[in-house]
Amino acid sequence: MIGIVIVSHSRRLAEGVRELALQMVKDHVPIAVAAGIDDPANPLGTDAMQVYEAIASVYSDDGVLVLMDLGSALMSAEMALEFLPSEQQQHIHLCAAPLVEGAIAAVVAAASSSDIQRVITEAQGALVAKATQLGLDESHLSLVISEEPMINDKGQTSQISLTVSNRFGLHARPAAQFVSCAARFQSQIQVRNITKGSEFVRADSINQVAMLGVRQGDEIVISATGSDAEEALAALQTLITTNFGEDNTPPHLPIAPSPHLPTSLQGIPASPGIAIAPCFRYRKTPITWEQTTSREQPPHYHVEDIREEWQRLQTALHTAQQEIQTLLSHSSIQIGDTEAAIFDAHLLFLADPTLLEAAQQRIFTQHLNAEAVWQGVINEVASNYRRLDDPYLQERIADVVDVGQRVLRVLSGTPMTIVDVSQPAILVAADLTPSDTASLDPTRILGICITAGSATSHTAILARSLGIPAIVGLPPEILQLADGTQLAIDGETGRVWVEPEPETLVALRTQRDAQQVNRQQTRTIAHQPGMTRDRHQINVFANVSGINDTQQAVNFGAEGVGLLRTEFLYLNRTTAPTEEQQLEVYQAIAQILDHRPLIIRTLDVGGDKSIAYLGVGLESNPFLGWRGIRFCLDRPHVLKTQLRAILRASFRHQIKIMFPMITTVAEIQAAKAILAEVQGELRQAGVPFDEAMQIGIMVEVPSAVTIADQLAREVDFFSIGTNDLSQYVMAADRTNPKVAKLADALHPAVLRMIHQTVEAGHAAGIWVGLCGEIAADPLAAPILLGLGLDEVSLSPPAIPAFKGAIAQLTMPQAQAIVTTALQQDSAAKVREIVNDDLHLI
Repeated sequence: MIGIVIVSHSRRLAEGVRELALQMVKDHVPIAVAAGIDDPANPLGTDAMQVYEAIASVYSDDGVLVLMDLGSALMSAEMALEFLPSEQQQHIHLCAAPLVEGAIAAVVAAASSSDIQRVITEAQGALVAKATQLGLDESHLSLVISEEPMINDKGQTSQISLTVSNRFGLHARPAAQFVSCAARFQSQIQVRNITKGSEFVRADSINQVAMLGVRQGDEIVISATGSDAEEALAALQTLITTNFGEDNTPPHLPIAPSPHLPTSLQGIPASPGIAIAPCFRYRKTPITWEQTTSREQPPHYHVEDIREEWQRLQTALHTAQQEIQTLLSHSSIQIGDTEAAIFDAHLLFLADPTLLEAAQQRIFTQHLNAEAVWQGVINEVASNYRRLDDPYLQERIADVVDVGQRVLRVLSGTPMTIVDVSQPAILVAADLTPSDTASLDPTRILGICITAGSATSHTAILARSLGIPAIVGLPPEILQLADGTQLAIDGETGRVWVEPEPETLVALRTQRDAQQVNRQQTRTIAHQPGMTRDRHQINVFANVSGINDTQQAVNFGAEGVGLLRTEFLYLNRTTAPTEEQQLEVYQAIAQILDHRPLIIRTLDVGGDKSIAYLGVGLESNPFLGWRGIRFCLDRPHVLKTQLRAILRASFRHQIKIMFPMITTVAEIQAAKAILAEVQGELRQAGVPFDEAMQIGIMVEVPSAVTIADQLAREVDFFSIGTNDLSQYVMAADRTNPKVAKLADALHPAVLRMIHQTVEAGHAAGIWVGLCGEIAADPLAAPILLGLGLDEVSLSPPAIPAFKGAIAQLTMPQAQAIVTTALQQDSAAKVREIVNDDLHLI
C-alpha cells in the first residue's frame, strides 16, 4: 500500500495533521511523521535523517508520497532521498500540495487503492474544494469535471436520488467515507448536487466530492455504470441514510426546557446595554439572477460588446459610490466621523486602481460579463485578507464583501434591503454588514443578536457608536426562534434570555432603568451651557448634514451648528441643486436652530467624495488633489450659486460662511472676491441678506497653520478641522488600517498645531473653533479646553459627554494638563497623563 510521510518544522503540527488524516481512513494507510528537531530551546526545524527513517518505515514499491510544509523541509526531504537505494528512490515522490488539505486528500485516495499518480493528483488538487467554496475563479481549478455521467461497456448506467440529512452535509469525514465506499466497487461512479445545480463529478475523488459543497438538505444524484452498479448504489444509499454513522442531534444547549427552545444562550459581548423586546429575524433580500441556474451565484457568459460591458460595470460602481457617500454622510452625523470613516474605506476600495484595472482587463481579454468579473475580483481580495496573520485585517473581509455585494446588487437590479420593523424589536440575524448596521434606527432596533462576528468587527464598532446593545458569535439555534419571541439581552456579559422568567425580567429592568437614569442626567447637563466649575464657558456646537440631523443636534443640547456639510445636497443626483433648492434647506435648518449660530461650509468635494456630474472624478492621490476650495475656485458658477443661496438664507438668521481646504492667502482672497461679487449682485437686485455675516476658513492643512497670522487678517474666525489636519501632519491616511493609528489628533505634533493656530487667531482678535471628531473623545475635553478654544463642534450624540467632562474641570486644571501634554512624545502618553490627572481631580 502507498505510504505517506509528513515533514514539518513543528512536531505538534505534523502530529495534528497525521491524526486528522487518520480519522478519514481509520488507520488503513501507513503515515509517518518527520518533524521538529531535538533541541528543547528551539524545537522548530527539520532533520534529513529523521525524514529518511520516516520514509523507510512506510516504504512500499507502490510508492511513498512526501508532503512538506516550507523552507528547509524541502531540502531535508531531498537530502533524505540520497540515503535510499537508487531502486527505491524512483518510488518516492516529493509533493508540493498544501500540507493539511494534501494529506487528507492523499490518504483518502490511498485508502481507496488508487495508484500513486492518482494519489498525487488528488493531493495537488486538494485546494479545489476550498477554492470553489470561496468562489474563486474557475481558471484556478485543476481538476476536470465531466458534464454527463460516464458510460462504458461494462453495463448500463443506474442512478439514485437522495437527500443528505446529516447535520453538516458532506464535510471532510463523510466525504472521505463516501469516496472510500465508492472506491470498493468496479463500477464507474459519479455524483452531482442537484440543489446547487452542479455537474457530475468522480465519486472516487475526495476533492471533487468536497467541491460539490453538499450541505444538510441538499439533494444529490449518484450514477453508477458497471457490473456491480446496483450493489454500489445500495451501499452508498445505506451510508447516506444512516447519516454516515454520525449523531445528527444538535449540540447540547444549557438550561433548555425543550429540545427546540433554549432559555439562555451565551455569545460574545459586543456593545454594552440591556434590551428587552420581541425578536425580529432579519433576512436580507438575496440577489437574484435571471441568466443562471443558480440563484445565489452571478451568471458567467460571453459578451461581444466589451466596451459597453465595461461601461455597465463603471455605472454600477458609480451608483454604489453614491449610495456609500450618502451612508457616510448620514453616519458622520449619527455616530461621528471616526466611526463613519469605515465608509471612507469603502469608497477608496471602489476607487482602487488595481481592482479597476484588473476588472477592465478581464472584460476586455476574456469577454466576460461584468457580474462574473466583479465577483472574481472581490473573491481574490477577500482571499488575500484571509491569508494575513493580523486578525484585525482579516476582519476587513466583511467590508470587502459588503462593498462587493453592493455592486452586484446594483448590477442585478435588486432593491436594497431596509430593516423595517413595526414596533421596537431585537434584531436576530446570521450576520450584519457594516452598511446594514449603520442604517439601523436605534429607536426601533433595541438590540442586536448575530451568530457571526467578533467584538472588534466593524459591525460591533458601529453598534457601540449607535448605542445599541449587541451580542455576536451566538449559537445558530437563535436563528430558529420565531418572530415575536420575547428576548432579553445583556451586551455587557453577552447573555441572551429566551422568554425570560419574571424574576429575570425584574432584575434586568432594574439594571436597564439605572442606566437610563444615568443617561438622562447626562442629557440634563447637555442642555445647559458648556461651562467649567469656575464658570469659564466654551461653545459646544454640532456637526450636521441635513435637516433631520439638525433636530437631533438640538435634542442632544447643541448650542448651534459649527459645521453644516453641504455635500449631502449634491449627492444622489444627476445635476447640481439649484439656488432655490439650497435656499429651502438652509432656511429650514436655520429655523430649527431658532437663532442659534449656523456655520455653513461651502461645497467640499474631491478627496474621498467623487461627484461625476460636476466633473470630480477619481484621482490617484485624492486627498492631495483637486478638492475643497480648489475645485470651487475652478468652478466659480457652482460656488456662486451656493453663495447666493447662503446669503439669501442669512437674512434674519445667525448664519456664518466657511471655506474649506484653504492653503494660501491667495485662495481665501479669491473666494472673498467671488463672495463680494455675489453680494453686489444681490444688493443691486434688492435682495436682503446679513451684511455683517462672518466669514471663516477651515484650518486643516499644515500650510494654513504656519501662515495662520496672515490668514487671520482675512477672516472673522478659524475652525480647525482635526480629522484632515491629523492625517496631513502625520502623513497617515486615516482610512488605511495599517497607518490609521498614526493620524491621532492627540499626538503632540497635532496638538502643537492646534495651539499655534489658537494663539495666532487670538493675537489677531478673531475667535477659534474646532470641528473634528477628537472632541467626541471625553479624554480630549480638558486638552481642548486648556488650549483656549472658543468653540468645539462634534457629532450630536457626543455632546452630552463633552459637556459633562468639562463641567468637572476648572480652567487652571485644564491649562496645566495641556502644558504637560504638549511636552509628551506620543498620543499614548498624552492619554496617560490626562487619565492620571483626571483621577486626581
